[in-house]
Amino acid sequence: MLLDLILIGSAVIPAIWLMIKIYKADRLEKEPVGLLLSLVALGVLSTSIAGLSEEIGAAVLQSLIPPESLLYKAIVYFVIVGISEEGFKYLLLKIRTWNSPHFNCSFDGVVYSVFVSLGFALWENISYVLQYGLGTAIARAITAVPGHACFGVYMGVWYGIAKRYANAGLTADARRARRNGLITAVLLHGMYDFIASMQNDLMSILFLVFVAWMFTRTIQLVKQASAEDGPLYAAVTNGSDYTEI
Repeated sequence: MLLDLILIGSAVIPAIWLMIKIYKADRLEKEPVGLLLSLVALGVLSTSIAGLSEEIGAAVLQSLIPPESLLYKAIVYFVIVGISEEGFKYLLLKIRTWNSPHFNCSFDGVVYSVFVSLGFALWENISYVLQYGLGTAIARAITAVPGHACFGVYMGVWYGIAKRYANAGLTADARRARRNGLITAVLLHGMYDFIASMQNDLMSILFLVFVAWMFTRTIQLVKQASAEDGPLYAAVTNGSDYTEI
């Protein structure tokens, strides 16, 4: 019992720490705790929905392509896993927050998206750690959990941009921005899993380089988005402030 509590704590603490960091980066107006907790719960819910989607997709794919092939891995991680996990995160995020009166600053998009993503990571981490032990908890604390946060940051920056466009009546631009956020998160997620699945020294080095780049770029993006945060009723100029995403 005590060991299980230690394992659960080791799985949960990294996600909570990252939530606190993102919460503190929200300079203008802190989001209601109840709203944030509901987003974590929706992230947890998305693990079950995505898991079912992945099982069905993998079963269909295995009947068409040999599971040991490179093509199989590419489709599994970029399409089945990436789209299932990031897609359901995005769907629940949009249902809960798009029309919320609290969504009134651009950085709110980052906060909302990251909390959903970390709800997903938290629950997924618990299942992995209880199954594989403390070593897995340590490895996932420095890779997988921050990875989900990174996917959430990229989606969230575009989500905030999309809300600004929507408030200005630019519906097509808002849809494009939301689509950009989802696609970016899917591609990053797919690349992370695809490289991690390769069991050789060269790909292990490439994985470390990719993770280091993604983490560094995400930290820069959070700082930029936080510094440039503003009310969403502000006028839209000539496009996004985040063209280098």
